[in-house]
Amino acid sequence: MPFKGIAAIAVALGAVAATAAYGATRETPSLLRPPGALHEGGFFERCVKCGRCIEACPYRCIVAAPRDAGFQAGTPVIDPRAHACRMCDGFPCSTACPTGALEPVATRDELRMGTARVNKDLCLSYVGNRCEVCYRACPLIDEAITIEFAAREGDAIHAIFEPVINEDVCTGCGLCVERCVVSEPALAITIEPAT
Repeated sequence: MPFKGIAAIAVALGAVAATAAYGATRETPSLLRPPGALHEGGFFERCVKCGRCIEACPYRCIVAAPRDAGFQAGTPVIDPRAHACRMCDGFPCSTACPTGALEPVATRDELRMGTARVNKDLCLSYVGNRCEVCYRACPLIDEAITIEFAAREGDAIHAIFEPVINEDVCTGCGLCVERCVVSEPALAITIEPAT
């Protein structure tokens, strides 16, 4: 009889801990998910960490979140600095998911993994140098990232070529991040994962 009581308490405490961990990750998503991922709450309800999406990725862009990712460890993520999503034809990663944590994606136009964010204090273009690497790397060039010209303070001849993110079009693939030439003291462009 005492064992059943202890077991019930252990199960209840485990459920509370899991709910707290899930709630923390749901409120602050920090990992970029593969194409077709449900919002974090739905994703965690369905993902069983089977790894089929990881195996299906022909470019090996999807990896398992490391152990230090806490509750998210083992779930599929994309580290755009290492290997950004190539947005393959047919999205084999999402079609490989057996649980619906990754929903099938028909076209790039409906893909929203996140949104690129430019750090204007670190971006070479915004500080007066011409770069355009993120712009040229974007598979949706002149749609998701455009270049706008701005006057250079105190210079009537030269302009600043500023990369501007179109949040309605950016897929969050991360190719801009992968190719960015600025990494110190931090990246000049990052992906804010979709929630």
